[in-house]
Amino acid sequence: MKRRVRGFLLIIMLAGSITGVQAQGTVQENSQLPPKEWFILDPATDNVQGVSAEKAYNTILKGKKSKTVTVAVIDSGVDIDHEDLQGKIWVNEKEIADNGIDDDKNGYIDDKYGWNFIGGKDGRNVKQDTHELTRIYVKLKEKYGDIEPKKVRKKDREEYDYWVKVKEDFEKTYDEAHQQYNFYSNLRDNIVRFHVLLKAYLGVEQISLDDLRGINSQDSIVLTARNIIGMIYQNVGEDADFDKITEDLDGAVEHFSNQVNFAFNTEFNPRDIVGDNYEDLYEKGYGNNDVKGHDPSHGTHVAGIIAANRNNELGIKGIADNVKIMVVRAVPDGDERDKDVANAIIYAVDNGAQIINMSFGKSYSPQKEAVDKAVKYAESKGVLLVHAAGNSSKDIDKGLNFPTKTYDNSKAKASNWLEVGASAWGTGSDFVGEFSNYGKETVDIFAPGVDIYSTTPDNNYKSFDGTSMAAPNTAGVAALLMSYYPQLTAFQIKDIITKSSRKFDNLKVTKPGKEELVDFKDLSISGGLINAYEALKMAESMVMDKQN
Repeated sequence: MKRRVRGFLLIIMLAGSITGVQAQGTVQENSQLPPKEWFILDPATDNVQGVSAEKAYNTILKGKKSKTVTVAVIDSGVDIDHEDLQGKIWVNEKEIADNGIDDDKNGYIDDKYGWNFIGGKDGRNVKQDTHELTRIYVKLKEKYGDIEPKKVRKKDREEYDYWVKVKEDFEKTYDEAHQQYNFYSNLRDNIVRFHVLLKAYLGVEQISLDDLRGINSQDSIVLTARNIIGMIYQNVGEDADFDKITEDLDGAVEHFSNQVNFAFNTEFNPRDIVGDNYEDLYEKGYGNNDVKGHDPSHGTHVAGIIAANRNNELGIKGIADNVKIMVVRAVPDGDERDKDVANAIIYAVDNGAQIINMSFGKSYSPQKEAVDKAVKYAESKGVLLVHAAGNSSKDIDKGLNFPTKTYDNSKAKASNWLEVGASAWGTGSDFVGEFSNYGKETVDIFAPGVDIYSTTPDNNYKSFDGTSMAAPNTAGVAALLMSYYPQLTAFQIKDIITKSSRKFDNLKVTKPGKEELVDFKDLSISGGLINAYEALKMAESMVMDKQN
């Protein structure tokens, strides 16, 4: 699950006339920015719908002792040298760093801080990869691309019908990616051009609304520039940071460029970098020990939400105060592969992770049996799995987002799995992230996932949106429970988190991807928002009852 492309949706909608392409999405009704660390705050004391972690530390947890909990972050990599993660990274004490020997005999050489399943023995790393849809399309096209429907053998009919669906899906999404790339490219270029043009026309370094109102020109380009920049100022403010706007648009251009050039590129296959036998789903030991990778932005952000140092007066405070992050790299810029996901889960379990955060997902899973086997293994070992529900604004009761807690060819579900949607800080109709997936029978709970400020590489900090941020909020609360109440099992903690969630009577929210208002309680199984304070109260009560 790659993070959402952040952008000024309001600007994009206003500037749609530049390119003639309409942007998709809605604008958050609450234009006020929340406090920097709103996700750990409390509605009663801070007027934001955070997880109430600070309230818990100041009350229930005050003076209590805790045990260290290991949380595996399966992601794009983590900057283990970040200033706010010092002392928070899991270290394999049985392994001697960089001696070229598998000291602990776990099958992974020099895995001092975790493992990288998308790297090669020669030190190279997979950066971009294709979508799973592209990989399936390429494989089936070779078999069915030129065959006439009436010539398909009866025994191949089911697979052929699947090919028809895949082909339609691939061609549609490929075209959409091209359109989005062209849209963002043109939008970025035009906004920059208009802004520079007006500054030169007016002879100023900073344009004001009064300057724009004073323009009296017959030049259609100048008038168009005035109208577009004026609309941005009117809706964002005269202090609009055009460098930030350009940065966000650059991110969008880069994202959709990668979609076109890599994710949907049928000629692109970086797997030779890894050097494994890709057809062997249960192969072990491939990869390397580079847990940072080429761009650990996403994974570092996730790690900070869970574990950023709470006592160093730097950056932010993570949710859990006594936690170690085990780094497992398996997510490229593109879709992760089932084989890597399965091995990443097994590696985390075997090396002592008690919670696994999985902020990734995709729409197809051709080797789901391998992932199911790994999930069952984690379940048998009592390890809690926390998974982001996805950013496609869809009901995943109907449209799947893999991996899933439901085992293939079965109605059975993993009992150690939490599926998490993303919420915002207020309680208006925009309370649910407009991008978030949902599901009355699939998503367990919602957690903060809009405008989440956390760690990024090279000692930086940024705000990201996504269910990718909601999952570590949940994993952080789970780690808090395990740390202070170690006698509780993963299954009990899952139960506590869902049952103690914050409920909202008659809260109507905009259904993601739609314009209709629905009851918030109908978008998940629990119908609630994660609440660390109430969860810890419930845990305390359970432990006291057992002692009496």
